[in-house]
Amino acid sequence: MKAFRNQWTQVGAGKTQMNWFRSMLVGSLAFTAACASGPQKKPSVLPETAPPAAQQPAPARQKPEAPPSANPSDAEEAFAAALRAYEAGDLDAARKGFEAVVNELPQSLNAQFNLGVIAERQGRPDDARVAYEKVLLLDPAHVPAVVNLGVMYREQGRVEESIALFERALKVPGREYDASLLNSLSITYRVAGKLDESEAAARRVLVRNKDNPGAYKNLAHVAYAREKYRLAELLAGTARKHAENDASLYNLLGMVYLKLDDRARALAQFQKAVSLDAKFIPGYLNLGALALSYRDYAGAERSFGKAVELEPGSPDAALYLAWALDGQKGRDPKKGIAAGEVFEKVLATRKDLPEAVCGAGWAYASDRAGWEKAIAFLDRCKGFETTTDTDKQMITAKVSGLQNMLKAPPPAAAVEAEGDGAPADEAIGGGGAQPAQGAGGEGAQPGQGAEDDATGGAGAQPGQGDEATPRDDATGGAGAQPAQDTDVAPEGDSTGGAGTEPH
Repeated sequence: MKAFRNQWTQVGAGKTQMNWFRSMLVGSLAFTAACASGPQKKPSVLPETAPPAAQQPAPARQKPEAPPSANPSDAEEAFAAALRAYEAGDLDAARKGFEAVVNELPQSLNAQFNLGVIAERQGRPDDARVAYEKVLLLDPAHVPAVVNLGVMYREQGRVEESIALFERALKVPGREYDASLLNSLSITYRVAGKLDESEAAARRVLVRNKDNPGAYKNLAHVAYAREKYRLAELLAGTARKHAENDASLYNLLGMVYLKLDDRARALAQFQKAVSLDAKFIPGYLNLGALALSYRDYAGAERSFGKAVELEPGSPDAALYLAWALDGQKGRDPKKGIAAGEVFEKVLATRKDLPEAVCGAGWAYASDRAGWEKAIAFLDRCKGFETTTDTDKQMITAKVSGLQNMLKAPPPAAAVEAEGDGAPADEAIGGGGAQPAQGAGGEGAQPGQGAEDDATGGAGAQPGQGDEATPRDDATGGAGAQPAQDTDVAPEGDSTGGAGTEPH
């Protein structure tokens, strides 16, 4: 993570250029229609006249003075110490440091903004919102706070509020063509299903900045949503010419190639995305989805496992990892136990989610050590309205069988289950897996196409006979990094301003 160099800003005392920073934007899956962010990156937001990406914008020469009662030297030292704590991963110490700066200099926009960033990182969205709103009270045109707050609203489903926030900021004199605001607005319009407005906002960026990669990427997403895949390919390719190290562009191209039934090229694009950015969560989710469609459960486990490692609190990534583990229980019953444990972790945040409840029941049923839990989960699964009569009959039979087997003494030695066929290729996380025969295009996500299994049936496991749809990284998500200078800037949305650097 890049560090800000201190350059203090006070409202009304002048403006400085800012070093803008970036973070992971958790994108959403295409088959769940929304985060983005996931978790794609939010590119750095740069001034429209930014220098090349390899250079850092220099701070303005004019430095406003601190109030007479404040000691700027002490405040600068406290800010620098808080930033070092953040970069070392000590978020509590960083929060206390920036709070001390705000107490000393209440009008320090950057310290207040960084408190919002840290609150997001710590899973305190209400505190983050309050921090960003305080910044906007002092400076309604503070682009970093507008962008991050707008993304928060969008993630929370408050799309109209997000649109209003961006539109209000764009009315501030001098901000009418701000690339980061317009690109963020374009994304939000697209999430709201307003494709014409999304296209118009992106084209407005190109009026002042004809080579803005974020605008072309937004236009590519609009074309994708309109099912104009060749046009989406062309626009994404244009964006890539100006941002060749943007992992999210390769992810988008991978999705386009899936729609064009070119799985080999799609796989190559997803692999390129994670090679450019080892922390690009959407890429790993898409690789895992492809692995499930190939029935490469070991490869899916690696890819989804990496996503869970990068985003431990994501119930979606955990759910997909559980399905990947469940697919291996035929060869190794202990994988079924591991799958059941992951399903339970999902239920810790999504109570009574049918896919997780039923999945846990069938997963635990694979090994004697999990039979009692399997019975409890399958009984719960049978009570869901989404569970069909056929599935209920299967569950009744399975539960009866497990109860009878529990009454019998355990065997002296466990018999190792044999798997079906040859081991799956290991290429999804690395390179070279071939698609399953007859696979084509893009289909239901695991748990949608294999609905029998998701609701407790005894049908195909997720990914068996159903094509996994890849993750779309450009529709949502937040998670800005802190300011690396006293003048703090946001992570732009997935489309970002010109001159962004790869993370």
